[in-house]
Formats: sequence, C-alpha cells, structure tokens
Amino acid sequence: MLSKRIAKAALLGSLALSGQAWADRPRLEFWTQSLAPKFAPYFNNLVSRYQAANPQVEVAWVDYPWDVIRSKFMVALASGNPPALANVQVPWVYEFKEAGLIQPLDNLLDSKQYLTGAIMDVSFDGHIYAFPFYNGANVIAYNTALFRQAGLDPAQPPRSFDMQLSYAKTIRQKTGVAGFAPTLGPTKVEGLMINEGLEIMRNGRAVFNSPAHVAFVRKLADAYQAGALLKDNLFSEDNFQVSMAAYNSGRLGMLVTVPAALKRVRDDAPAIYRHTDAASAPLGRTGMAAGGWQFTFVVPKNVDPKLLPEVAKLGAFLTSAENQLAFSRAAGTLPTSRLASQHAFFHTLPDQAGAVEKGLIAAARNIAVTRTVFLAGVKNSELLSTRLSGAVEQAVTGRKDAKLALDEAVLFWNKKLGK
Repeated sequence: MLSKRIAKAALLGSLALSGQAWADRPRLEFWTQSLAPKFAPYFNNLVSRYQAANPQVEVAWVDYPWDVIRSKFMVALASGNPPALANVQVPWVYEFKEAGLIQPLDNLLDSKQYLTGAIMDVSFDGHIYAFPFYNGANVIAYNTALFRQAGLDPAQPPRSFDMQLSYAKTIRQKTGVAGFAPTLGPTKVEGLMINEGLEIMRNGRAVFNSPAHVAFVRKLADAYQAGALLKDNLFSEDNFQVSMAAYNSGRLGMLVTVPAALKRVRDDAPAIYRHTDAASAPLGRTGMAAGGWQFTFVVPKNVDPKLLPEVAKLGAFLTSAENQLAFSRAAGTLPTSRLASQHAFFHTLPDQAGAVEKGLIAAARNIAVTRTVFLAGVKNSELLSTRLSGAVEQAVTGRKDAKLALDEAVLFWNKKLGK
C-alpha cells in the first residue's frame, strides 16, 4: 500500500512538473494584417504543424485589420509585450527602422532563400530588416471587345506606358469609353515617375521639374484632355474601387491591377470577364515591374534576445518556399521565395485558363524585377507627396502650365527639406 502511495505521489509530482514546464514555455505571437477570416484555415494549419514540431514554444496567430495593426504594434512595444513577428508592408518597415522600433535581421535569416529584389526592398543602410513574405505585381486586364471596336489587336497589349496612353486615346476616340486609369494621387504619383526613370530627389533636393518631367506631365494632360483617362478619383490616393467598378460596367478599356483582383471581375461581371484578357503590365524605363507591394515580417526591437533563435526559426518557417507556395495558391499573390517562384504553378497555364490564371502567369514573368517603390529617406513624405500630386492635378486638368506647377512644387519641397 505504501509503495502504491509513493508511486502515485511520484506520478502526480511528475505531472505537476511537466505541467509547470508546459506553462513556462515562451509564447511567440505572430501578427498578420487583414488576413482573417479568409485565410484562417491556412494559418491555423501552419500553427498546428509548427507546434507539433516545436513543443518547446507556444505559437499563437493574431490577425488585426490593416487600420488597427499599426496602433496595436505601438502599444505592444510601449508596454514591453511585443509580438515576436509582425506583418507589415515595406514602407512601414522603413518607417519603423528609422524610428528604431525594429531590429536588423542580418544574422537571423538566410537571404539566399529569397529573391534579390525582395531582399533589396527590406535592406536599408546595409542591413536587412524583415523576412520577405508575399508580393504583387501589376497586370493589365483589358476588354478585348472594346479593343476590336477600337481597331486594336487584342493579341498585342501595350508594352510601354506611352503605348498605354496611345491605346487609351484610341479607345476613347473610337468607342467613347475611357481607356485607362493611372493612379496620380498622393504617395502614388512619385512611384509612377520613378518607374519611368524620372528622379524625384537628387542629393537631398527635389528635382522633378526637369524638361523630362514636364514632358511626362504634358503627355498625361494630353490624354486627360482627350478623355482617355478615367476621371473618377484620378487624383485620389486610391482609385482602385472606382476603376474596378468602371471596368466591370464596361466604362473602362484597360484595368491595371494585381492578378488576385481579377477574381472580382470574374465573380461580379461575368459578361465583361468573358471578353477580358490579361497581360504583364509594361516595365518602366527603369526595368522594374510596377505594382510591387511587398508584405513582410519584422521583429520588434524589444523582443527578448534569448528568444531570437526561436523567432528566427518561426520567421523562416512562415516564409519558407513550401508555405509561400501554399499561400500564393490560396491568395493569388506572388512569392518572395526564390524556390517557390520557380514552381510550375507560376509558369504553366492550366487548361481553359481565364484572365485570373493568365494574370498570375503574366505577373510572375516580372517577379525577378518586382520592387516596392516609395519615397524613402524623406521627412514629411506624405505632405510633400500631396503637394506633388496637387501640382500634377493642376497641370493635367489644364488649370496651370506644367512647368510652372512643377516649379512651384519643387520650391515647396526644397523649403520643407531645408535645401
């Protein structure tokens, strides 16, 4: 009887100790941005698989809406309880790095596992600041019926920005429908210029009033005056929703967007989708693919240093080739993993492929040259970008000469920059 009591006590003690050890496991939270509930099965599966292989830690997935995650991140850092990894876009990586809120990951990731452009997007001052996750690249979805009505060959989509403007004018002239809807609003217009090889800054000074810049804006003005550009929200920061609505209702000839967005055309406007084809968006004069907008995982500055090896292991798992491929299949995004990008899924059209499938393949052709273009190293960048967009709007709508409008904006920028 005594031996049974001793054995029972030993067993209970063992269970208590193992329970305590279980409770003492470090908790690793990774945050994502607006991916729940749609991708809950994907992330719950990741957590289950990782947890089974790594019982020494507790892993938790937390998703916040895009308009909440930034403030949640700040609060978590201030309270000393940061997530292990947070999912943010490249411009935020730069902002957080400048504010000292995240740490460099040079020794925590294998950069060779990722595409060169993806690593370049998250490298600042000689250090890597994020695990690349997923990306996008623009494609042109175009209405082949409108192309034919305008006398354009649907087998020959535009291969340059100038051709897009030319096609847009032809579509307008022959069909009465706007041809194209570029994004000329704040935080976007400078990306368009940069992609066309037009510098915004040089040696710390604004330089976007050169003859080449003026000529570029005048080309936009010419297309605008011809009615070739969709005027709805043309100078807002985001004209995606109105452009999508216009395309789906047959009021727009060409829609520039990411491949996943073509599912909305398929689902919401099947009659338009039947006449929709997709092609790679033209590379800019820089050779970069437009529309890159990489999402990443960053590591907050005050993550416990003793946990960094485990954080690095989790970051590598979340962004592995296998898991990136699975996410791309589910979401219609592009991977940043070098190995995943070579998979046949991104290079082989399935039978009976529609614009959605063609768009993904078209975007993948530019995957090696896809970059996230934004103003880095510029204080008050949103204010300055708004001023530049306002100048472009004045010039394009004919309210002010292009040279004068850009000169005034450059003067404003350089005063704010102290130059």
